[in-house]
Amino acid sequence: MIRTVPRQTQELFPVMNKVWSDFMDARPVAVETAHPDCALNDLSHFGLIRVEGEDAEKFLQGQLTNDLREVTEEHSNLAGWCSAKGRMLANFRCFRRDDAYYLQTPKENMEFVLKRLGMYVLMAKVSLTDASDEWVRIGISGTCAEQILTTSIDTLPAEANDAVQQNDLTVIRLAGTLPRFEVIGPAESLIGLWLAAEPAAVRMGDGYWALQEIRAGIPTIYQRTSETFVPQMTNMQLVDGVSFTKGCYTGQEVVARMQYLGKLKRRMYLAHVDADTPPQPGEELFASDSTSGQGAGRLVDAQASSNGGYDLLAVIEIASAEGAEVRLGEKGPRLTLQELPYAFAE
Repeated sequence: MIRTVPRQTQELFPVMNKVWSDFMDARPVAVETAHPDCALNDLSHFGLIRVEGEDAEKFLQGQLTNDLREVTEEHSNLAGWCSAKGRMLANFRCFRRDDAYYLQTPKENMEFVLKRLGMYVLMAKVSLTDASDEWVRIGISGTCAEQILTTSIDTLPAEANDAVQQNDLTVIRLAGTLPRFEVIGPAESLIGLWLAAEPAAVRMGDGYWALQEIRAGIPTIYQRTSETFVPQMTNMQLVDGVSFTKGCYTGQEVVARMQYLGKLKRRMYLAHVDADTPPQPGEELFASDSTSGQGAGRLVDAQASSNGGYDLLAVIEIASAEGAEVRLGEKGPRLTLQELPYAFAE
């Protein structure tokens, strides 16, 4: 069942969101090429789906690539949502709060995900709610992040994907080259935290947050890349995004076959490119030695780099990545491969 927010809640949250949006409107965004020591991000460009009910865990176990039994108030994870052919339709940051599961994904995915995911509910005692306007979410990253958060949280999550619940806030530590956290809570609490952070932190735009995900080697699936990649192509199994022991889910046979019986021919790489225009998710790559009818690869995401040009994640044929030059299109600029913050599993 897909349900809307109850009337009394509808009356509350639009007011809260107007307070938040007015608060954000009064705060200028730094240029995207800045590289601050400490950054604040409004994460309203992500949508949020609340999944609750007696069968919520069982329902999600049958849909997502990761083990939802491991998602608690102390631990979040990433998960893919696949078609029957094992191709990711979308992917999510999954966390728990107030006895409900939450799935976070780019807002552009929300209508599609709610409609299609709702088709699988059938007789299950599950409700799916668009909770995007219910909770404010911000990102804090950089050298001062931990110091800022300890003004509101006694003990911060220690490892990537760990979470803490305190003072009506959910705090999740995220992977990254610098300390990085997502904080979820009501508008009034997040405004207080933001104001406390402002003397030390700079507000950055959406692209800067996406750049942090790229540099952490974490893929984001958009509508332009929906049904393009099997999870292992985007390294989801390396970033706590796939469980191979949880049991069946839609597309599981394909994902498991690739893991145990197949040979992975494409994987996701971190790269840099000096391009005149912003590269886009789904954009095709070219390598002169590629013999695949599917091309040398495709972009997952790209964002402006603080060093000029664009940092990106791209799914590339392993043979092409290890051999000939890989370019953005047949006559486009060459990709310079960078080292990911985690190792490929052999």
